[in-house]
Amino acid sequence: MSACTALILVAASVQLATPASAKAAPQGQAPKSIPRNIVVIVLDDVGYSDLGPFGSEIRTPNIDALAARGLRYNRFDSKAVCSPTRAALLTARNPQTVRMADLPADKVDPADLTRDRGEIPANAQTIAQVLHGAGYQTYGFGKWHLAPQDQDGTAGHNASWPLQRGFDSFYGFFLGWTDQYHPNLIEGNRQIPAPETPGYHFSVDITDRAIHTLDPAAGKGGKGKFVYLAYGAGHAPIQVPRAYTDAYAGIYDKGWDKLREERLARQKAMGLMPANTVLPARNPGDRAWDSLTPTEQSVFARFMQVYAGFLTHTDEQIGRLIDYLKQTGQYDDTLIVLMSDNGAASEAGQMGSFEQLYRPNKLTPEQMLARIDELGTDKTQSEYQRPWAMLGATPFRRYKLWPNLGGVRVPMLLSWPRVVKDGGAIRGQYVDVVDVAPTLAEAAGTAFAKRVGGQAQIPVAGTSFLRSVRSAAAPETRPVQYFELRGNRAITAGHWRAVAIHRQGSDFDTDPWQLFNVATDPSETHDLAAEQPKKLAEMKTLWWREARKYSSPALAEPPARFGAREKFDDSADRPAQNE
Repeated sequence: MSACTALILVAASVQLATPASAKAAPQGQAPKSIPRNIVVIVLDDVGYSDLGPFGSEIRTPNIDALAARGLRYNRFDSKAVCSPTRAALLTARNPQTVRMADLPADKVDPADLTRDRGEIPANAQTIAQVLHGAGYQTYGFGKWHLAPQDQDGTAGHNASWPLQRGFDSFYGFFLGWTDQYHPNLIEGNRQIPAPETPGYHFSVDITDRAIHTLDPAAGKGGKGKFVYLAYGAGHAPIQVPRAYTDAYAGIYDKGWDKLREERLARQKAMGLMPANTVLPARNPGDRAWDSLTPTEQSVFARFMQVYAGFLTHTDEQIGRLIDYLKQTGQYDDTLIVLMSDNGAASEAGQMGSFEQLYRPNKLTPEQMLARIDELGTDKTQSEYQRPWAMLGATPFRRYKLWPNLGGVRVPMLLSWPRVVKDGGAIRGQYVDVVDVAPTLAEAAGTAFAKRVGGQAQIPVAGTSFLRSVRSAAAPETRPVQYFELRGNRAITAGHWRAVAIHRQGSDFDTDPWQLFNVATDPSETHDLAAEQPKKLAEMKTLWWREARKYSSPALAEPPARFGAREKFDDSADRPAQNE
């Protein structure tokens, strides 16, 4: 995505106010009923099965340990793409409601008050604002990607920047991705030069800063701290020091088809997936590993080695932060949520990206092989081949951007040692990303306010699932959740799930719908639409009810800014929208 332009946007500032229902934490030691610190760790483009606790062969020992003391939620859904998920995560509203139905606007149209405006309205309080009002100091690090591109951070042109949305400080990057070795950075309300330090890596940098923030002596008055740590990993460009790539030599030579089977077997053994889970057929357009030439196999395996090393490197950074919390006696009383923002990345087609992201790769496999040592370095802007995303989504169909579970279902774990009494357990309650912020607020003894500074707030759609943290027997709090992205739709109600695929520019009434019973078919392999037309009709009616409640308009084609090349296609290898 291009750098921020210098266009002018006049936007209203957002007040930081204490919710009427909230009580500020007292100075000094926090009450035993609320966490001392809250840390939210967001990974980028990491598929459901890409972490060790969710069945991966990728080595993530620190995340494994976090899961062993915490809880894994195996039915946690995102919004299938970055910005809508992050908008829902921070505001507890559906992204369509807060005008972030897709990616941020290049430049906001002041007259556009629809779901596709591309800027979160001022009267959608964020969890940072809620926790700030309750006495927490609030810090953000890493990826933002929730502001129009023409906001440059200067006064009057920064209403959607983190400091105006509840954070005391922020250090990271503004757009959808950045180079890990030479990131385009912002700090507070200003853009700063990219680091030029030998051996620099962005994941290390933001972890260092998060650790410093969590120093018990840092900050003001000993209040609790909220840390939002949004890594660029594992979003492309996949970049990591060579040793991490070499550590996976030979692991991916067997290819994505065999590795999908192995991951599902581990998921069943862990209890993440039931024994009757069937591995879906290869996605349309994705090649069989055995159909590749020996050169292609060698090159493509190296791409996945880099990605795996990238995640292991990220795991090490998370481990450093956790070790610091333990060393300073804060770990047991720190609530940590770790999640991904969408399914595994599907944009790079069958050949992957090598020299530049979101452009067709014109290099032959032989040319890539000759330059294979450049992968993972700052000499390439690389992303793995699309079938590796099929592996990341195991055991589900499709991947990022799609309404199938491979696009929306992501790994999520929660750690709070003082409260979680059955560490290592799996929670099967259905949870959506809109539910995270209300859960954090309730844990902190506060809530989203209905009015802030005399201004009515957009109603919250999320519901706290804190009861399930305390008890495996807690009832589900989310009976229904609707989904829509670029015209593609889904609705979940109990164990039923209906999905509609839309070919952009066509009549929505002609969209084919599929129906799945995910209790008996958790990987969406058996379409029941023809067998149960009444149930499908009921689900379609439910989708429209929810869409009209949360979106205006309820359904629309994507904004023209996404361009013709972004049209959704079952088999095309064209790059998808840069995010």
